[in-house]
Amino acid sequence: QLVESGGKLVQAGGSLRLSCAPSSYTLNVYKMAWFRQAPGKEREFVAVIRWNDDFTAYKDAVKGRFTISGDQAKNSVLLQMNNLRPEDTAVYYCAADVQLKTGAYWSINGYDYWGLGTQVTVSS
Repeated sequence: QLVESGGKLVQAGGSLRLSCAPSSYTLNVYKMAWFRQAPGKEREFVAVIRWNDDFTAYKDAVKGRFTISGDQAKNSVLLQMNNLRPEDTAVYYCAADVQLKTGAYWSINGYDYWGLGTQVTVSS
C-alpha cells in the first residue's frame, strides 16, 4: 500500500530525494518513517515524522544531512538526503503506523504498512 520512488546511483557528496505515498486509498496515519537495509544487515531506522505534533527524529549518522517532511493530507512523505556517503547505500523503505502502535518509533514493530523499497547506491 506504500510506494517509494527516487532511489538511484549517485556519487558521494551528492543528493537524492525519496518520495513515498499510499498506492490507493488514503490510510489514517499517525506517523511515517524511513528505514533502510544494507546487504547482510538488519533493517534500521533512518527518520520519522509524527503528524499530531510534527515531531521528527533521525538516526545519529544522518543528522544534519537528511531531512524528513511530509503532507499529512496526502499521507505522503519525503526524505531529502544531502552529502551522501557510500555507507548510505541500502534499500530504503517507507513505513506507516495506522494503529497508533505501542512499538517505539525507531523499531520496525512501530509500523503496520511497508513499501517494497527503493535502491540507493552511493559510489565513492
